[in-house]
Amino acid sequence: MSWLTKCMAACVAFALVLSFAFSDVVSANTGKNTDSINEKFGLPIVVVGDSLSDAQKQQVREDLGVTNTNNVEEIAVTADDIVKYINGDANSRMYSSAMITREDEGHGLEIEIVTPDNITEVTVDMYKNALLTAGIENATVEVASPVKVSGHSALTGIYKAYDTADGNLDPERTEVANDELDLTTDLAQQEGLDNEKVTQLMTDIKQDIAEQNPATREEVEQIVSDQLSKLEISLSEEDRQLLIDLFDKMRQLDIDFDSVKNQLEDIASTIQGKIDEVANNDGFWQGVKDFFKSIGDFFKNLF
Repeated sequence: MSWLTKCMAACVAFALVLSFAFSDVVSANTGKNTDSINEKFGLPIVVVGDSLSDAQKQQVREDLGVTNTNNVEEIAVTADDIVKYINGDANSRMYSSAMITREDEGHGLEIEIVTPDNITEVTVDMYKNALLTAGIENATVEVASPVKVSGHSALTGIYKAYDTADGNLDPERTEVANDELDLTTDLAQQEGLDNEKVTQLMTDIKQDIAEQNPATREEVEQIVSDQLSKLEISLSEEDRQLLIDLFDKMRQLDIDFDSVKNQLEDIASTIQGKIDEVANNDGFWQGVKDFFKSIGDFFKNLF
């Protein structure tokens, strides 16, 4: 075997060892099971875009990890639903879909876009902010689409799932949540800001409102102005007023911003916990150590 061939073999071995080392960590975090029924919360709800073909619907089920269709409740999300829940266009095509699994109190709201290349507009944090504003907490929500779409059909489906399950979805909170998502996506596009910066703005304003509990529109305006200045974001006067209008609506609805703040902190803690889990996985690091020892032995034999 030539020296070059041996080096190539070492590179292949390196890739294989790392893939095996990471596999345990990944499977521990992403595994889900629809072969078992949760009798406490009932079946997970899968909302499927009505415009999907049969083959595309099956692809979505696979993407969402549905292993047994008898153990999920599947409902269609239609153009009529997008009009009802997010004031969309009755001629809309519905592709993005979602699976909603209810969780215990205190679990928090976890969002995963399992086909990130195909959800082009609504980000994970945008989903989180809108759903928390609408009053949806303590759930795992997974979003998928077989084609490139904005992601609004999935949001509509999530609202429909909750409304169908218990009928407790507050239409006023849903309306303001939709206003929030619309403004967030508009700002990201029209003002040349990236999604992360706009989401940070929305989240920071909510946290300030949770801490300060403003009683008047003027106090909301001051919070908005302070955050725009802090983040060095320059908006047109029209967009600035839209931002103030949005959060003043939230104030008038008496949304529990402390609960929203705590949910966001819980999500951040969960993410950090996953990072720590990888860092503290003794089996993973032992595998890395053993691999590099084997590489050292390999190159000793080369020369």
